[in-house]
Amino acid sequence: MPAPDPSPSPAATALRPVPVSPTLAINEAIARKRREGVRVLPFGFGEAGIPLHPSLTRELAAGAGRGAYGPVAGSPALRAAAAGYWNRRGLATDPDLVVAGPGSKPLLYALITALGGDLAVPAPSWVTYAAQAALSGAAALHVPTRPGEGGVPDPALLAAAVTGARARGRTVRAVVLTLPDNPTGTLASAATVREVCRVARDLDLVLVSDEIYRDLVHDPARDVPSPARWAPERTVVTTALSKNLAAGGWRIGVARLPDGPFGRALRASLLGLASEIWSSPPAPVQHAAAHAFAEPPELVERVDRSRRLHARIAGAVADRFERAGALLHRPQAAFYLYPDLEPMRDRLERSHGVREGSDLTDLLLERYGVGVLPGAVFGDDPAALRMRVAPSLLYGADDEQRLAALGHPDPASLPWIAAGLDRLSEVLADLGGEAASGHGAPGRGGQAPAALAS
Repeated sequence: MPAPDPSPSPAATALRPVPVSPTLAINEAIARKRREGVRVLPFGFGEAGIPLHPSLTRELAAGAGRGAYGPVAGSPALRAAAAGYWNRRGLATDPDLVVAGPGSKPLLYALITALGGDLAVPAPSWVTYAAQAALSGAAALHVPTRPGEGGVPDPALLAAAVTGARARGRTVRAVVLTLPDNPTGTLASAATVREVCRVARDLDLVLVSDEIYRDLVHDPARDVPSPARWAPERTVVTTALSKNLAAGGWRIGVARLPDGPFGRALRASLLGLASEIWSSPPAPVQHAAAHAFAEPPELVERVDRSRRLHARIAGAVADRFERAGALLHRPQAAFYLYPDLEPMRDRLERSHGVREGSDLTDLLLERYGVGVLPGAVFGDDPAALRMRVAPSLLYGADDEQRLAALGHPDPASLPWIAAGLDRLSEVLADLGGEAASGHGAPGRGGQAPAALAS
């Protein structure tokens, strides 16, 4: 007789399908194209693209002997440093209402789970918000943004969407804002944020403000309008070191909870979840993060240099898209832009069979080696020819090149960056053909149509 099969039964292997996040899957696809010998433009992943500052690695080494778990909320030193970070930005913060976690992503998931109910998110918005809502057993309510104000749902549409969902028996308890925004690289106005705060009060919604890019606004004189100013009693703010200081692989983030009874109850729930999921953030990284959030002069300078680099390269990439006839709102923060190739639609469908955004991004990857993500994965209309472009990996192939880019007055002129920009122009010219010259692109002061909702 054949030996019995020791594998689990079909019933036991009926696993819940959870796909890899699109922002990570595109990295695997780009790596595949590289292995095939294709010249690639890696515009898909939101990596900051700059080297770690030496003082951070020194502090990490200094904390290497810290092996104990420590408090679930994070070390007192880290929480005090994070509170100081927010105090310097006009948000008075009690260290006891700061919770640290292994990245802002797990913190956001724990927050969504603790709050319960469905989650209103901007459309488009970072892929993880909707995915985490689904993992927690809830649903994401996608609410369009105002033109040029990505990351914040249009207040009137938010009120209508939440009211309608509740009338259908859904429980909507929170709304996410991203200030500044991923995927569009824009920053909502203070007026829009104030209106959303009013809607949140009227409808008793918690505001979760993801401010991980707040130190990377291209114009340093421009303020980030945190909802914690106008609705402090119901606003949670999250941030991390992965974008401003390029420490994404360290996995450390912090959340600022509202003062008062609600904030303290939320803290208790959040710590209960954290105690069962991650116990405590890694102690050596907490030690280095406390140094980072204290903002010593050398790190302030590094963040300022990176902000300028992101602004110049995102602007240079935007220029190439505009010259090709694409529509876009000029990037205002971080290292993203969100061009729309709608003016090329006829040519793209006739020559390449492109009918929706995923067709376009598949074509860009497979034929040209350009890795970008379609707007649909961010909750945008699948038919739209919009995509998120993240050009920060143009800065260099190694730390020597990246440091040169950080210190150069005109980084777009560096040979390796210029080559990437020129390759992008070649691809766009081939895509658009005669269509690219048949449409007027908005210039630096031009406006994309109102239909471009981000």
